[in-house]
Amino acid sequence: MHGIEPTRRPTGPPAGPGGGRSLGVAVVDPVPIFRDGLAALVHRSQGLHWAGQAASHHAALQLCEQVKPDVVVLDSALDPNCHLTKLLNAGDPALLLVTLIRDANRTQQYLAAAIAAGAHAIVPRSIDSRRLAEAIRRAHSERRYIDPALAALTARPKRATAPKGDPAADSPPSPRGAMPLSRREYQVLQLVAEGLENSAIAKLLFLSVETVRTHVKSILRKLSARDRTHAVTIAFRSGILIARPEDGYVPVTADTTAIPGHR
Repeated sequence: MHGIEPTRRPTGPPAGPGGGRSLGVAVVDPVPIFRDGLAALVHRSQGLHWAGQAASHHAALQLCEQVKPDVVVLDSALDPNCHLTKLLNAGDPALLLVTLIRDANRTQQYLAAAIAAGAHAIVPRSIDSRRLAEAIRRAHSERRYIDPALAALTARPKRATAPKGDPAADSPPSPRGAMPLSRREYQVLQLVAEGLENSAIAKLLFLSVETVRTHVKSILRKLSARDRTHAVTIAFRSGILIARPEDGYVPVTADTTAIPGHR
């Protein structure tokens, strides 16, 4: 798979009298009305333009490959272990990643993990529209923005006291569910978990069936799985795949996410 070049094409309209082009913003969120609300925000914000939407990991990766947005606004409920953030950042270092933190993820550990994975801005999911637009602009100019409401979480996370001489006393705990898969393998596994066969996966990801078969074999090997079902079970148990957010998860295919301006 070819990596996404960390350069932006000036496809958007000028940002305004101050010069420069606008930033293409894409949204990854499981809730349709929330995506529509963010699209409306982007459309009315000077210096920003709409680049697309996705409601699943594989759709988000495909959108970024095809559309190359400048900014991705990502719901933390879809990325509790920060795997998607890490894969998006690795695929396109120029991509600006803005994480919307839900209350369930509002911890020092998650904040630190998101930053380590490549998030440039972290704001509450309940943030008002004016502050979100400003956070995107600040993150673009400074490459880092933490909302003041989350300032208390930037302190060094406290760890339980370990016995003296215990190596754990000097090293942070390992994150749950380390990501052993490549970007493409991750996409394939997501689709396997949704029940798709190799031919359907190949069509959706614009790959040959043989290539998909090769990815599946690699997934089974890396996860030490007996078969596809076992691989999905291992992935869920280890945190590589996540359960559906409680307020809904409706996959959006590439046909509706990879078209700039499509809503």
